[in-house]
Amino acid sequence: MSRAPGTVLARAGLTMLLALAADQLTKAIVRGSIEPAETVSFLPGIDLVRVANDGVAFGLFDGLSSGVLVLIGAVFIAGLAAFLLHEADERPGIWLPVGLLAGGAIGNLIDRLRDGYVTDFIDPPAWPAFNLADIEITVGVILLAWALLREPEQ
Repeated sequence: MSRAPGTVLARAGLTMLLALAADQLTKAIVRGSIEPAETVSFLPGIDLVRVANDGVAFGLFDGLSSGVLVLIGAVFIAGLAAFLLHEADERPGIWLPVGLLAGGAIGNLIDRLRDGYVTDFIDPPAWPAFNLADIEITVGVILLAWALLREPEQ
């Protein structure tokens, strides 16, 4: 069964926009209500802390040029779009992980372009601080792996 590329792109695009909006909204709330390095108790075992992350995921590769990271992000998003169009017929629902991955990646790219760093704020014990975009990317990767490990539709 062939799926219209426009429908698949629209679903992925809507998912991306919702993920991006949620990410940017939560970061704006944190930037407007928590001072840098301030810690606020949120849930048992989870604090909110405003951190400027100039590395990649979880602070890895600190100091890597923002231009390089933006270029890598743009190539990643273009690759996601090509992958989506290629896999849409055989893997229904692939739009969901692709939309989450794109929304999370674009959310962090916007931070990097605007501020030169990514705002992280969710701080569980024994783990580096992260943000909603990181959650979207992680869930997107898990769902994408699951979709790719399943047998394609015939």
